[in-house]
Order: sequence, then C-alpha cells, then structure tokens
Amino acid sequence: MYYNVDFYIGASCEIIYCVDELQKQVAEGSLSITGSNDVLTLALGPEHPGRVRGVGAGISPRQFFNLPRPQRVKFADQLKESVRIVLQEETKKMEARIEAEREHLLSQLSHLIPNFDPSMLKPKTSPCQNQGLQQSPMNPMSDKASCSGAEVRSLHLEDDIARNGEQQEQTKSGALDNQDEEKKEENKDEQKMGEKKDEGKKEEKKENKDEGKEEDTNVEEKKEEKQDEEHDEEGNEVVDYSNVEVPSSLQSLCGYVETTLKPQGKIMTFNIEKEVFGADRSTFVLHEDITQFSGMEDIGATVVAVYMRCLYDLLREANMCSMVGFIDPAQVSANAGSLTDRSRIVASRLQKTDGEQIFMMPYNPCRHWVLLIVRAKRETVYFLDPLPGNRVVDEEGKNIVNSALKIYNSHIGRPGRKAPIWKTLPGTPKQPSSVECGYYVMRFMRDIIMDPSLEFEKKFAKGKDQAPYPQAAIDEVRKEWAEFVCLHMD
Repeated sequence: MYYNVDFYIGASCEIIYCVDELQKQVAEGSLSITGSNDVLTLALGPEHPGRVRGVGAGISPRQFFNLPRPQRVKFADQLKESVRIVLQEETKKMEARIEAEREHLLSQLSHLIPNFDPSMLKPKTSPCQNQGLQQSPMNPMSDKASCSGAEVRSLHLEDDIARNGEQQEQTKSGALDNQDEEKKEENKDEQKMGEKKDEGKKEEKKENKDEGKEEDTNVEEKKEEKQDEEHDEEGNEVVDYSNVEVPSSLQSLCGYVETTLKPQGKIMTFNIEKEVFGADRSTFVLHEDITQFSGMEDIGATVVAVYMRCLYDLLREANMCSMVGFIDPAQVSANAGSLTDRSRIVASRLQKTDGEQIFMMPYNPCRHWVLLIVRAKRETVYFLDPLPGNRVVDEEGKNIVNSALKIYNSHIGRPGRKAPIWKTLPGTPKQPSSVECGYYVMRFMRDIIMDPSLEFEKKFAKGKDQAPYPQAAIDEVRKEWAEFVCLHMD
C-alpha cells in the first residue's frame, strides 16, 4: 500500500501552525476557550462523542472538564430568574442615580462650606463587620479563615441573621426602657433628697447605702452580660488570647513590623522552591499577617503555605521527602479558580507520587481550615477537621480530589475504583473556639511528620482523646513559623 508522506507532513504542519496561532490569540485575549471547546478541538475539529484527546481511555468529557449535567428548567424557574435579573438591573440603575445625586450634593456643599470634608458623611462601620472579608491585592488568598462564619455553622443563614436581628432589637428596646425607668427613679430620689435635707445625716447615710447597693447590682449585671457575650450561638466559649505569652521569635518579628515594615510600607517576599509544591512560586507576607498571627487571630493561606515550607526543611532533614508531599492551599481552596483548574493542580502533584507517598492538602472551603491527606496509590483520602461534631468534607472539595484521582489513574494506566475511599478521622484534637482552625491544621501536619511511621490513621482514630491542644503545642508551631520568617528579615 502506498502512502503519500508529503501529504501527511503538510497536514501536520498546518495543524501545528493553527495551534500556535490559536494559542497566540488566547494569550492576547482575542479568543476565549471554555470547557471542551479548547485549542486542540478548534484545530482538529470536534472529537468523537464521549472521548477526550490526549488523556487515554476511560475519561469522559464531563469528568475531565467538570461539565455540569444538563438539567430541565421549569417555566416558573425561568420566570423567577428573569425577574431577578430585571430587579438587579433596576437596583444598579437606582444605585447609580443615588450616587450621582450624592456627588452633586457633595460638590454643592464643598462650594458653600469652607474646608468641607466629604468623609464626614460616610457611615461608620465597625472593624468586626469587615473581618475576614478583605483581601490583599498582593496575596489573593490572604483572606482570613474563621469558623465563626455562618457558612460553617448553619445552612440557614438568612433565618439566623433575622433571628439575631430581632433579639438585638429586643435587647436594645429593653435597655432603653430600663434607662428611662432608672432616670425616673433618680429624679424621684433627687426630689426626696431635696425635701428631706433638714432631717439630718442619718437619712443621708441611708441614701448613700442604697446608692451603694444599686452600684453593686449594676456591677453584677455587667458581669453577667460579659459572661453572655463570651459565648457564641452554638455555646462554644470564645477564648481570650490577649494575655497569651508571645514566643520570643514572634516578639522580634513584631518589633520588625513596627520599626520597618509599617513605617516604610514594606512587605516580606518568599520564594517557595519547586520541590515543595511542584512549581516555583513567590508569595508575600504582609505586616497584617504577622500581627494577626501573633495575636492568635484568623490566618490565611499565605501563613499556612509559609509554614509548609518550614515543614519541608524537617522532611529533608529526616529523609522523608519521598514519603510526604504538599499541595499548595492557595491554589486549591475556594475562590482559587475553577474546579477543573484545581483538579488538574492536584492531579499534577499526584503524578509525582512515589509508592506510598501521601500528600497533605490544607483546604479552606469557606472561612474554615481542614486538612485532607491524599494517598493516591490506595485511592484513599483522609479528612481531618478541628471543629467538633460529625462533620464531612464539602462536595466541592470532594469533587476536586475525586477528579484528580481519576486523572492520576489514567496517567498510570489503571482502571481504578468507581469512587475513592473517604475516611474521616474523628480523633483529632478539637479547637476550643472559632479562630484556631488554621493553627490546628498546621499542628496536625507537624504531628504527622514527626512520626516516621506515618501512622496518623491510628493516632487520630475514633475513641482517641479529642481535648483541645494545650497552648504550648500551638505556641511551638507559632515559634517555628516566626523563626523561619525571621530568616528573611533585611
């Protein structure tokens, strides 16, 4: 049989040229690709239904590209969605109109009033309202994680907010009524004191005693109010860390913040080597990260990633790098990209596995840190959660790891199980309040690494002690983190 070699060479060159041109258009932003409609499909044409080029048999387009299943939409749902879109557009128009009127009013006031400051008209917001919601422009994953977020504690967010709002209004109205009654009683007492001035010192002493009793009762009421405030909605006590002793290395780091970082507007840059997360990556530690870490406040992915770089040195000293690997929390947690991108990142790390190697994956689904341990060869995933109760991993995190394991099985050429095995380790120490989840996940990783046998499944099995870590154990992690960061001070 005769083959026209020149024809095939010419066709291959045309395809290669077409792929290069399409990639240039994607890089320039003139062409957008989504899902299965990628560069390869545009160059070669659509693939046979149910197949994906370049990944082997057994992987469907829906699994590889995480395409959602087509769902039937009722007419009522379509109508609701269209009404919602119209309302959103009208709301935006109204907000724009109000903003334009406000700017016009401010311009008039600035002409009429000398030295007029527009910030005087801005509503004041408490720092608690914005805690955990702001992101650094340099560190997109430096938002803080707090288990006190309503997303973790309840699925009925709106009902909880409404109920809390009613309780606050009732307490405020009750407090106002009490103040009015106290004012009336004080006025009566003043009238009585004016009428009975001539009765002598005995009555004055009695009145003083009565006032002293009222002050004692007020002090007791304030103490009770403080005790009520120190418990959250679920009854978990809020621990006060203001008096916790700060390790000396962390104190030095805080001094560096006050003398250098804040006055000069500097940041601390870290280059995390390829061996740690599979690719070279730079990250930034801001002065807010250091001060919040020293005060036992919420921490973000940057702080956790830097500590994982510190743990990598311990693995290297113990010759355990072939036994334990890390997955970058900033690239797999919520809001870090699409499910497809995050699954591919996890799969690329699993492809570098060596035998029974495990991969530690701190994961933040939404304002709460958990630890996932992926053992690719056994197709088993372990779930460690510092919050008390019988909790399970969220569906998004589960889909990310399951898809990554399917890609890994296709890479090594094995069929694999229908579904990976997920094991919850309920014997982990439980955090005492709502801000320690990040510190506990860091301590979990340290405890696992310090055991060369890697028998963490037995260590955190059901029935083990679930008491919180002592503060000394958390301070040991904070000390190691601070010592590592101090090495990068100018």
